[in-house]
Amino acid sequence: MRWNVEERCVTLANFIIENGATVRKAAKRFGISKSTVHKDITERLRVYNHSLYNDVKKVLELNKCERHLRGGAATREKYKKKSETAGKLN
Repeated sequence: MRWNVEERCVTLANFIIENGATVRKAAKRFGISKSTVHKDITERLRVYNHSLYNDVKKVLELNKCERHLRGGAATREKYKKKSETAGKLN
């Protein structure tokens, strides 16, 4: 589906703000690349709708601050499952 670039930027921004979504989640939801999402909301949106850009920027900064926590939780869960599986085999 071909989108108007301005419309796509606004739609992505609204999705990210409403859901507190990451760039990766937005890309998956709309079936476009992470690079496109990032460029749309960090460069193009600033030109089209500066106030919306400021709101999205806050969400992205929060996601960036929390990213190491999500990664740590995912790693902890991975090894927890691995140890449970190993315990069942013995």
